[in-house]
Amino acid sequence: MFYLKGGMNKMNILRITALTFVMIGAIVMGIHGIFNFNLLSAMFGEATVLTRIIYALVGISAVVLLATNNYDECYCDCSERNY
Repeated sequence: MFYLKGGMNKMNILRITALTFVMIGAIVMGIHGIFNFNLLSAMFGEATVLTRIIYALVGISAVVLLATNNYDECYCDCSERNY
């Protein structure tokens, strides 16, 4: 069971949003790497302003996740684990 320590504060919302962008970006890059098909270019056109904004948001989101990562926090209910 996953939960957010400290409730839904601004930092948790920022991290969830950043994680969503990074996951979508990873899926798009995976499709491009495996099938040689650029999904964003197919949807929005080759090198348009919108595709550049999406790629920039994915990159910024990755930096946000790296900068706000706290390795001391546990986001899972460790009592449910069977060791």
